[in-house]
Amino acid sequence: MSETSTPTRRSLLKGAGAAGLALGAGPITGFPAIHAAEPVTLRYLGTAVNQSADIARKVKEDLGITIDYIPVVTDEVTKRVVTQPNSFDLVDTEYFSLKKIVPSGNLMGMDAKRIKYADKITSVFTKGMLDGKAIGDQGTAPKKVFYLEGQTGKTFATAPTEWITLIPTTYNADTLGIRPDLIKRPIASWKELLNPEFKGKASILNIPSIGIMDAAMVVEATGDYTYADKGNMTKAEIDRTIKLLIEAKRAGQFRAFWQDFNESVNLMASGETVIQSMWSPAVTKVRSQGVPCVYQPLKEGYRAWASGFGIPKTLTGRKLDAAYDFVNWFLSGWAGAYLNRQGYYSAVLETAQAQMEPYEWAYWMEGKPAEKDIKGPDGTVLEKAGATRDGGSFKDRMGAVACWNAVMDENTYMVRKWNEFIAA
Repeated sequence: MSETSTPTRRSLLKGAGAAGLALGAGPITGFPAIHAAEPVTLRYLGTAVNQSADIARKVKEDLGITIDYIPVVTDEVTKRVVTQPNSFDLVDTEYFSLKKIVPSGNLMGMDAKRIKYADKITSVFTKGMLDGKAIGDQGTAPKKVFYLEGQTGKTFATAPTEWITLIPTTYNADTLGIRPDLIKRPIASWKELLNPEFKGKASILNIPSIGIMDAAMVVEATGDYTYADKGNMTKAEIDRTIKLLIEAKRAGQFRAFWQDFNESVNLMASGETVIQSMWSPAVTKVRSQGVPCVYQPLKEGYRAWASGFGIPKTLTGRKLDAAYDFVNWFLSGWAGAYLNRQGYYSAVLETAQAQMEPYEWAYWMEGKPAEKDIKGPDGTVLEKAGATRDGGSFKDRMGAVACWNAVMDENTYMVRKWNEFIAA
C-alpha cells in the first residue's frame, strides 16, 4: 500500500492546465441529479492513504454528494465493518480483509446491474487474467473473493455472480526500491535484499503480513525453497522464513524496519539504505527531491495489492442510492485518471484514459518515454520529458504479479514469529 498527500484546490487547478486534467470538460452526466436538491452525506470509512480531498470536492461539484471521511488504520477498518456496520455508509478496504469481513454477513453484495461499468472492470479482478493470460494468484488474489453466492451471502462464489464484494478503487504491483547511484550495478532478483554486499544498508517493512511475503520472495529467489502459497504458509514455512530473517538481522543486514511511508522516503533519500521494501509513490517522492531512486523490476515478479468499495448491509433508501451513484461516478473516469497520475492503477481503464492526455496515458500505462514533463494531480513535476516508468507498461507490471497481499490461516502464529524477528 502507499500513501499520498492531498494537494490544495488551488495547486490542483494551477497544475490542471498543464497536467491535462479534464476539469473543463463539463460534469460527467448520466447520474441522478437529486443530491443537490436534497443533500446527502456519505460516511466513507477507510485508511487515510485512500482518502482524497480533491475527489471529495469533485464529487460534490458533479453530484452534490458530501463525502465525510473516517480515517482509521487497516486493522481498524476490518474491526469496524465486523462490529459496527451502522457507523459508515461506504467502506474502502483491502481485498485480503474480505476473508475476515464476509463471514460476519455485514457486507452487502453489490448489485452488478446497478454498476454502470461492471462489465468494463479489468479482468485482473474478475478473471485473474490480463490479455488472455493468467497472472499469479498466490495469496488473496481478488478473483478468489470478488463474487458472493447471494446478496447477503457469507461465502465467496467460485464462478461469477451478480453480487460483487468490492468494486476496485486502487491497486498496484510492488517491488524493491534501490539507489542505483550507490549500488552501481544491475539488480535483477529479490535475493539481493539479503545480499551481504548491502550489510547495514537494507531495510524491510515492518507490517508482518506484507513483510513476510517480501521475505518469501527472497527465499524463493535464492532457490532454497518453493512455497505452495506464499500468502498462506504452514507453521513450518513461517518458521523457516523467520529463521532466515533472524539470521540476516543478527549478521547486521538491516539498517531499519520501517512502518511509515515518510520513514521509507527518508531512509532512501539520505542513503542510509540502498535497497529496501518500498511503495511506488515513495520512490517518486525520493526522485522529486533530486535523488536517484528506482522501483526495480525483478525477474521473480511483483507482490500485488488491491482495495475496493463495499456497502454495509444496513444501508437503505437514498443513502444506498447515493452510494451506488458515487461508485458509478468513481468508475466514470475523473477519479481513475487522478489515481493513475499518482502511480496507482484504476478499475476501468478506458474511462480513465478518456480523462488523460495521450502523452500521460503513454507514460503511465504503456511504458513509453514521456513526450512532455509528467505531473502529479497537484501539478508538481514528477518526471522530466524522456523518462520512462519503472516496470514499464501496465501489462508488463500487472502481468508479472507473483502473489497478492493476504491474511494467512496461521496469521496469529505468523505475527508472533514476526515479532520475535523484530525483537531478535
